[in-house]
Amino acid sequence: SVNFSSLAGFGPFGEHAVNASWIAVQELEKLGLGNDVDLHVYEVPVEYQTVQRLIPALWKKHSPQLVVHVGVSGMATTVTLEKCGHNVGYKGLDNCRFCPGSQCCVEGGPECIDSIIDMDAVCRRVSALGLDVTVTISKDAGRYLCDFTYYTSLYQSRGRSAFIHVPPLGKPYSAEQLGRALQAIIEEMLDVLEHSEDKINCQHEH
Repeated sequence: SVNFSSLAGFGPFGEHAVNASWIAVQELEKLGLGNDVDLHVYEVPVEYQTVQRLIPALWKKHSPQLVVHVGVSGMATTVTLEKCGHNVGYKGLDNCRFCPGSQCCVEGGPECIDSIIDMDAVCRRVSALGLDVTVTISKDAGRYLCDFTYYTSLYQSRGRSAFIHVPPLGKPYSAEQLGRALQAIIEEMLDVLEHSEDKINCQHEH
């Protein structure tokens, strides 16, 4: 059984009075991920300091196999799988009008951390399902709270995190479409993860 734990969407910020990421996560929660998947859902405030406290606390509480973060991007027109998080370049103020003095997530941390999930494989597999949603890949989560959260999570989990960007609701997808797309993407991610774990375990036995 997979102890997939946390799925985190973001709360309102800026012009996003309703955050599509949180709506999409709630849709996925309704759909579920099957009986053997333990799913915990969180709404994350768009605040650097809260993220720095919350992410380690989630990992400690659930020690999940994978944490998937979902964020909204006003520039996105597709559902976008983010390959990596970045440490430096955080100048945008959050909902508390705060930004880190160092402009980085983890002082002395690597500039970039990749997810252990092969996003290209996930993208290919989800695209082959013929959903009514386009899925693409990105290496730049935008140096705001999405990127900051992703890096913090990747650092904490040694790469066992994923980040999915969704467009605002209706531009072009409905909440239902986004929920179904998230369901398919996370199922593929868990599958890819399980196979890579099997490979790692095999190598250890020889």
